[in-house]
Amino acid sequence: MNRLDTAPSVPFASGVGQSLNAAARERGMAAALLPETASRLLTPETLRTAAKQSQGIHRVPISLRRAIKRYLRDQDKTHMHRKVLLLSSSFERAKGTGAELAAASTRSALLDDPHAPASAEQRTARWKVQSSYGDIGLRYREDETVAYVASRMPAIYAACHRVLREVRRLSPGFAPKNVLDFGAGPSSALWAMRAVWPKSIERVNLIEPSKEMQRAGQTLLDNLKGLPLIHSYDSIQELNRSIEKHERRHDLVISSYALGEIPSLNDRITIVRQLWDLTKDVLVLLEPGTPQGSKIISQMRSYILWMEKRKCRKSEKSTGAAPSKMKSMVVQEDLLKDGAFVVAPCPHDGRCPLENSDKYCHFVQRLERTSSQRIYKRSKGVPLRGFEDEKFCYVALRRGKRPEEAWPLDGMKFDTLKERHAKRNPEDLIIDYDDQFPSEEDEEAPDGDEDSLVPYASDTQELSLFHESGEEEEEEPIRADLGGGWGRIIYSPIRRGRQVQMDVCRATKRDASEGAFERVVVTQSKNPALHLQARKSLWGDLWPF
Repeated sequence: MNRLDTAPSVPFASGVGQSLNAAARERGMAAALLPETASRLLTPETLRTAAKQSQGIHRVPISLRRAIKRYLRDQDKTHMHRKVLLLSSSFERAKGTGAELAAASTRSALLDDPHAPASAEQRTARWKVQSSYGDIGLRYREDETVAYVASRMPAIYAACHRVLREVRRLSPGFAPKNVLDFGAGPSSALWAMRAVWPKSIERVNLIEPSKEMQRAGQTLLDNLKGLPLIHSYDSIQELNRSIEKHERRHDLVISSYALGEIPSLNDRITIVRQLWDLTKDVLVLLEPGTPQGSKIISQMRSYILWMEKRKCRKSEKSTGAAPSKMKSMVVQEDLLKDGAFVVAPCPHDGRCPLENSDKYCHFVQRLERTSSQRIYKRSKGVPLRGFEDEKFCYVALRRGKRPEEAWPLDGMKFDTLKERHAKRNPEDLIIDYDDQFPSEEDEEAPDGDEDSLVPYASDTQELSLFHESGEEEEEEPIRADLGGGWGRIIYSPIRRGRQVQMDVCRATKRDASEGAFERVVVTQSKNPALHLQARKSLWGDLWPF
């Protein structure tokens, strides 16, 4: 019986790819070396539940919709369409300038000498950089802030919610109490954090240099119950001056859609290094799903991993020179705190296999547009469709060592389609014709109440369209672990007849220190169980190895 029928193509990163059949043999030998506590009780039926990470169309919660409507009702709506258009043009200019700077940034400049001055000295018109360690921030005027809340805030919220929800699923024991949001804007990430961890968050520090954005965030949060303790700061420096040293580290630090607007690679590295120093457990970086955004995420991911590996090497050297037993115990405790690994989306901590290719890693989240988006985001006076796709890139890093876990397919065997048919019982072939056709009672059953169906184009009763999303969703009993046995599906799977082709980023070593990008092909005849899972897999889901 075959465990996995796949046909991997040549990986993009030459020399790091392996055939999945050879990897399966290595898993069988390495499984005996793992502790028994690392074994997982997975079955072909529970694999898809554990691998599911993508979301369907996302509905912005009613509380946020009401807050946005209330905020826009208090604003001057004159020339609102023009404000949204000008904000979009401003983003395009910033993106163009950032793309030129990103093209000039090399890997050697990033890792070998991160403190070297940037080769390009261009600055976007809306960013004011005083120094590498000084105040860095985007200055939003009132018109830009209003346009941002009306057009961009729901999409930013949906992307943040998707990423934080995945962090919670992959790290179920992680429940942050102290949170730092860099580049908070109108507190889009704060709304997402409250939806994902509604009970654990006690204190939130917001870093936002724009006073207009700070006021917008405060207005949107008015009249909400159960809010944590919230403080706003203009910069990281002001945060460090205002709080005690032992309170500076936060359980969760997030930066959403902010690093791409910092034009200098040197300043960007400085910011990320400071954010990592303020991180006690998990750091999340989120950027638009563009080639530039993907490159920024890849660079910052590489820098943090490289910096922590260098720190671990220095700590290991210092352990050999520890003169006393007491000092050695202190160094060992520090070693346990050192290191970093990727929680998501990467299943490994090695060099990104897409780094020197024409592809870039990004994901997409579909959301239903709010009434303000449908009103103000128009093309030639024609209302837009009722949903939009927000493309984003992200990385979630956690301090410490990646846990060693058994790979999902270790010890599992799958029947081929021919073997499965041979094992069928005769009674399974009997067809119950009563179940094939509806009875008269079923045909006469009345339909649902038509009054409860409200057309999406109507905004008069928009709030009745959606259920309150503040409630916690039911937790799945089976989850994917943080070992290297789960690959990530990059791009939409291609379904052709009875085979499914998937582009998967996966770890090639048991310790997840290296990775590769491969084309995986699953056929129904060789492996019907995994073929069913492959047909139901979506862009962004995990794939077991």
